[in-house]
Amino acid sequence: MNHIVKTGKTLLVDGPASVSLLSGRISVLGAPFMVGEKIIIRDGKRVPFGVRKKATFDLMLGEGASFEEIDGGTVPPSWENAAKEVLSLKKPVTVMVMGGVDSGKTSFCTFLANEALRKKWKTGIIDADLGQSDVGPPSTVGFNFVSEPVKDLFEIKAENAYFVGLTSPSGAVNKIIKGLTELKNRAMEVDLDFLIVNTDGWVDGEEAVKYKIQLTKTVSPSVIVGIRQEDELTPILTALKEAKVLSIDSPQLVQRRNREKRKILRELSYKKYLKQAKVQSFALNWVKVEDSLLGAGGPLAPERMEKIRNLLGKRPIYSEETLATIFVVLRKNQSVTEEQMKEIEESFGKRAKVIREGEEEGLLVGLQDERGKFLGIGILCGVDYRRRVMKVYTPINENVSTIRFGQIKLDENGREIGLSTIYSNYLM
Repeated sequence: MNHIVKTGKTLLVDGPASVSLLSGRISVLGAPFMVGEKIIIRDGKRVPFGVRKKATFDLMLGEGASFEEIDGGTVPPSWENAAKEVLSLKKPVTVMVMGGVDSGKTSFCTFLANEALRKKWKTGIIDADLGQSDVGPPSTVGFNFVSEPVKDLFEIKAENAYFVGLTSPSGAVNKIIKGLTELKNRAMEVDLDFLIVNTDGWVDGEEAVKYKIQLTKTVSPSVIVGIRQEDELTPILTALKEAKVLSIDSPQLVQRRNREKRKILRELSYKKYLKQAKVQSFALNWVKVEDSLLGAGGPLAPERMEKIRNLLGKRPIYSEETLATIFVVLRKNQSVTEEQMKEIEESFGKRAKVIREGEEEGLLVGLQDERGKFLGIGILCGVDYRRRVMKVYTPINENVSTIRFGQIKLDENGREIGLSTIYSNYLM
């Protein structure tokens, strides 16, 4: 379908859709959109096309897609003023972007990156929004360089990332802090002129304020840009007394998404990072395992294993023991009572975890090389406990030194099916 838009207007397109430019002059968040170029817009995403010269678009709309025209450009004046002020600072510059859910953080980061590139600054971005990460898979803090104008940060595949394993920051503050620290240190080793740090939308409540203050101390930004919708950022921004703070508007071009739309976006990202995956085997004797009771300890001595068998009335197919925990795996059709669990803990003087074979299936994992560099993600298909071999659905097949376990569960199609702490319950 062809659609003509006059000069000075903005065309907002909500995916799933594809948009081609047949004529005219267009800008998308500071990046040029050329005649003959096509953009694929994901379900749950909105792309604003600012018309600088009368344009003709070819629109292909999927189910649930829509478009509308609004007056004015894609970038509010407050964004342009903030970008000018930030880019007038002495290099190197680190800017941290804060705002609530669907406030426009990603769009502003995209615009800011494009403005830095126009000045020929060497630019990078860290995406610390676990649940709606564009640079890196969901549940990671991702980093990459921005070397050319970008219309959607999803176009940028993570050059490096820190696997957290959760999509909610409230349960993973320490890991996010550690990931940000590692990625910023590595980013600054390559003499960046400009580093953008995008954050998540958790801004309400006392814990959110403490968390954002921690992030600020970790990153030590040159400036913080807060995107206000109402007064939700006031407690955070007023608490950051030692930092330079700029406030900007949340624009009308931002799409408000419900929980289901955000989930769809995450699942599209899982699929992106699982492309060309296959089931591969990793022996526990050859890879290091992190954030997991599995592989954390050593085998029980025969007399201690016999003690477990007597307490449970059945022989486990696998067991491990650390200084603080007993980890036991039963067959699929076996179970354990709370009273039996209590007896094990009292008898051994340790906390006990008993699971059934197969309960681990679907866990999201992160894979790293021997230097700790993120290689990619995978889905745990199962564990052969007798042979101590993990089967993982992943596109990564070499140089894997460490497998880090998350708490997200996915099905074989990359759809989220819940959370599980069967391996990590006592390690968080």
